[in-house]
Amino acid sequence: MTDKELKEKVVNAVKTVYDPEIPVDIYELGLIYEISVFPVNNVYVLMTLTSPACPSAEEIPGEVETRIKNIDGVSEVTVELTFDPPYTQDMMSEAAKLELGFM
Repeated sequence: MTDKELKEKVVNAVKTVYDPEIPVDIYELGLIYEISVFPVNNVYVLMTLTSPACPSAEEIPGEVETRIKNIDGVSEVTVELTFDPPYTQDMMSEAAKLELGFM
């Protein structure tokens, strides 16, 4: 599997994770800042949350890590949480904005 194929699988896995308070996946919400695939299928994800006080702050990054680890061939997964830059609604995809009535 190429890095590109693995990254696509990682994106698809991340799209199965939802913020429990919002009916849109975290990828479309714009919470994923970076997905990198390094040699030997190690995956790095840099992400944020809608707010530092998000009630699901403990669960969402762990769920992201678990979903990626379940992809056949993935060696290691590192999920890093950041609040820089701070999350804004402008980071949402058009699909997410439509779903949430922002367009």
